[in-house]
Amino acid sequence: QKILQKTSEWKEEGWIACREKKLIFRADCHYRYFLYQLVFKAWRTFICQQQEKRNKNHVAEVHANKQKLLWTWRCWLIYVDVRRMKHRMQAVAQAFRERSCLRVSWAVWRRRCYQNRAGRKMKVLALQHWAQSLQFRAWLQWRALYLYSQNEKQKEARAVTHHHHWQLKTSMEAWLRYLNLQRAKRCQKELAQEHHQVRIGQRYFAGWQLSWECRRRIHAHQKFIEKLAAKIVLWRVFARWKHCILCV
Repeated sequence: QKILQKTSEWKEEGWIACREKKLIFRADCHYRYFLYQLVFKAWRTFICQQQEKRNKNHVAEVHANKQKLLWTWRCWLIYVDVRRMKHRMQAVAQAFRERSCLRVSWAVWRRRCYQNRAGRKMKVLALQHWAQSLQFRAWLQWRALYLYSQNEKQKEARAVTHHHHWQLKTSMEAWLRYLNLQRAKRCQKELAQEHHQVRIGQRYFAGWQLSWECRRRIHAHQKFIEKLAAKIVLWRVFARWKHCILCV
């Protein structure tokens, strides 16, 4: 009965150890799933950021193309208006020349008209050159700012990825240390259980052997007492018989 109680206790302890192992395995699985979920979220945010960057670049290119097209369209409209105005002026001058008879005044007017045209052309060219230089400077400034922002974003992304890698590395090292510690504890526990079981088995075997030796000695002593009692009874019967024979 004692051995059965001990085996039942050992079965309960084994069941508790098995349950602890199952719980540890479930905790490890949950921790791995949590790490994989964090990595997947970080990867998804990185992909979304890359998509947003591409969308912003595309929008910037479309906006730049629209601005260039608008500027060329405005320049072309100005050129068309100036050309129409020139054609009108030429037509008026032609009519005036045809109506006028004073060639001197016509020559003076024509010279002045040519001078005004040259001045207007020079002014238009100067304005165009000034506008182009301003646009080129603005474009250079925008490009420098854009490159600086891109470099800053790349640095931030590298820093974030480095931080994530460092966190993953530290968590993996901690998890490996935890696994090694759990394995060492498990081995020590198994060795202690085996040693305890061997000690208990030796102790109960020694007790059983002593009890068996005692029982064997008691049985031998009882047999010896029974033989001795039988001999005494026989001796008494023989003594009585001898006494009866002598009396007869």
